[in-house]
Amino acid sequence: MTDLPGLKDGRLEDLAPLRQGPLAKALRALNGEGEETRLIGGAVRDLALGESAFDFDLATTATPEEVIRRGRRAGFKVALTGVAHGTVTLVVNGRPIEVTTLREDVETDGRHAKVAFGRDFSADARRRDFTINALSLDPDGRVHDSLGGLDDLALGRVRFIGDAEARIREDYLRILRFFRFSARFGGGAIDREGLDAAIRLRGGMARLSRERVRAEVLKLIVAPHAADVVRTMGECGFLEPLLGGMGYPGRLARLLAVEEARGTEPDALLRLAALAVALPEDADRLHDRLRLANAEWRRLAAAASALTPLHGIETPPGVRDLKKLLFAAKRRAARDALMLAEAESSANADDAAFAEADRFLAETPEPKLPVGGADLAARGIPGGPRVGEILSAFRDLWVEAGFPSEPEAVDLLLKKAAASGDGF
Repeated sequence: MTDLPGLKDGRLEDLAPLRQGPLAKALRALNGEGEETRLIGGAVRDLALGESAFDFDLATTATPEEVIRRGRRAGFKVALTGVAHGTVTLVVNGRPIEVTTLREDVETDGRHAKVAFGRDFSADARRRDFTINALSLDPDGRVHDSLGGLDDLALGRVRFIGDAEARIREDYLRILRFFRFSARFGGGAIDREGLDAAIRLRGGMARLSRERVRAEVLKLIVAPHAADVVRTMGECGFLEPLLGGMGYPGRLARLLAVEEARGTEPDALLRLAALAVALPEDADRLHDRLRLANAEWRRLAAAASALTPLHGIETPPGVRDLKKLLFAAKRRAARDALMLAEAESSANADDAAFAEADRFLAETPEPKLPVGGADLAARGIPGGPRVGEILSAFRDLWVEAGFPSEPEAVDLLLKKAAASGDGF
C-alpha cells in the first residue's frame, strides 16, 4: 500500500477527526452490535493527501432503518434524504453526515440507479466512479483500498473503476468529474482510456441538468491544472456543447499565468469569463446555459461591457483612461476587464505595466460625480427633463477634464453644461 502525506503504513497519521467531533460521534453511534461503518470517498482521499476534509460520507452494513434507530438513540437529528437508495442524513452538532447502506447497482438509465443492499465494502467500492474515490477509512484509522486508488493518487492518475464506458453510462456527469479530478489530482495528464470513453459518450451530457454542469465547470476551472485539462477538452470537442458557444482555452491559460505571477487566489467567475466571455451577449448565453445566479451573470456582463474598448491592447491604458474606466465600470468590472485584456495580449505574465495598472484600479478611489439635482435646484433650475440633460452634459465635461474636485473648476463646468442649452 502506497504511503501519502497523510498516511503512514496505510494508516491515517492525524487521528483527530476519528477521535473527536461530529465524525467521531457518528462512527461511535453506528459501529458495533454486528454492524460496521466507515468513512468513504473524497474525504478519505483528501485526508490521505494530508489535506483537510469537511464533507463526511459514511458507508455502513446497517440497513437504513437501523441507521435511523441508532441515530435517534444517539440524539442526532435524522433527515430521510434518500431512504429508497439507502441514504439517511444524520445532523451531528449541526454538521450533516450522509450515511448510505452498502449497495450494488442492479439497473441504471444513465441518471438514476436501482440498488440492492449488501454487506461487502469491496463490492460497494466497485460501483463508484474513480479508484481514488473508492477508498474507505475505518474508525481505527486504517485505509482500505481494494482498487489501487492510493497508487493512482501517488502517481497523479485518475482512472475509472472497471470499464470506463460502463461507469459513464451510469451517470454522464462522470465525464465532467473525470476532467475535474484530472485537473485537481492528475497533474494535467489525462488517462487515455477514460478520455476515449468520454469522447465516445459525450453526447450523453445533453441529459444533464444545467445546474449540475455549472457546479462542475466552476470547480474544474479553479483546479491546479485547469489550463491543461481545459485545453484538452477544447481539442476534443467538449467546450462548445458545454458553453453553448466559443471557448478560449488559450486566454484562460494566460489568465492563470497572470494570477500565478501576482500571487492572487483563483477566481472562478473571472476564469469563466476568460474561458467563455468576449462580448456582453456571451454573458447572457452563459446565464441561461449554466443557470448562473443573477449576481454571477451581472458580474460577467459588466466585465464584458468594460472589456469592449480594451480588446486588442498590448499595453495598459494610461492613468487618465484608467480613471475613466474606473468611473464608468466601477472597481470590480474595471479590474476584471483589465485582467481579461491582459490575458488577450501578448504581454508577459509578470508584465510590470499591467500589474501597476491593476494596482491603480484596486487602490484609487472611484470618482464620484460631485453634483446632483439638488445642486441645480439651488441654482434655480426647476426639476424636470432639463435637470437630467444638464447633469449628463456636466458628466461628460467633468470626465474629459480629468475629474476635477476643486469647487471653482466644478462650478465652471456646471455653467458650461447649463449653457449648452437654455442656461441658468
